[in-house]
Amino acid sequence: MNDYLVKATTTDGMFRAYAITAQQMVATAQGDHDTWAASSVALGRTLIATTMLATSVNKNDEAITVKINGQGPAGEIVADADSKGNVKGFIHNPHVQLPNDGKHQMTSGKAVGVNGFLEVTKTSEGEDPYTSSVPLTSGEIGDDFTYYLAQSEQIPSAVGVSVFVNGDDMIGAAGGYLIQALPGAKDEAINKVIDHIQAMPAISETLLDGEAPETILEQVFGKGSLHFLTKLPVAFYCNCSKIKFGRDLEGLPVSQLETMLKEDKGIDVTCNFCESKYHYNADELATIIAAAKSRPKKTN
Repeated sequence: MNDYLVKATTTDGMFRAYAITAQQMVATAQGDHDTWAASSVALGRTLIATTMLATSVNKNDEAITVKINGQGPAGEIVADADSKGNVKGFIHNPHVQLPNDGKHQMTSGKAVGVNGFLEVTKTSEGEDPYTSSVPLTSGEIGDDFTYYLAQSEQIPSAVGVSVFVNGDDMIGAAGGYLIQALPGAKDEAINKVIDHIQAMPAISETLLDGEAPETILEQVFGKGSLHFLTKLPVAFYCNCSKIKFGRDLEGLPVSQLETMLKEDKGIDVTCNFCESKYHYNADELATIIAAAKSRPKKTN
């Protein structure tokens, strides 16, 4: 099954819902960053939740950056996603390995930690970025996004994310759901959804059984209770390039660039998001220096 996200509303008009299968997305991130099991789970859950959050925004050109740092052994986790289903991310320490429960069901709380914050920055073309943050509640990622939506967005929500790691440390399944109450949702209906979520199988179990994201939402709301709106392909995708990094290098102090040219005869750059490497030889670096010198100087 290819990775995709499905959007839906309930027939009673009280909820909107999203569900995602993302095994290939998380496997790509694992391959790019050489993550061990616990780091794969922590990074994968963050990528999944960030993707669902980004696709739930009302503006098509809005992008979201999520930063999580609970002072755990995994260190900081960063994810960037747009509303079109593209996400990229990295984890400070990719080599965290913690015990599982014997069934390869691994939590992320011990890897992430709880002594820190979940920070969300929204960026839309033509507007200043807006950042808000909340304390981490568990480091399990789904709980933390749920708390963020309740506190910062004032939207009663439920976020569930799961990454199943096989015995060979490869990604067996990955996915999640995002449920949001709409204005006018009755307390009785909200409590019913909570009861269904608590009783439903683990997300990874459903996906390992070959079920689709639609089934996850039907487990929450019941069959026949949903209007399925759209299916959106999702992927781990990094849009970095040598040209883009070259433009970034132009923003460095000219003296620093000239030192690199004199001492190193060039420069090597590695993308944090996908580990792609770019080399600039002496001639290319000289061109960058010339462009940096021609940039208008900032004035206070």
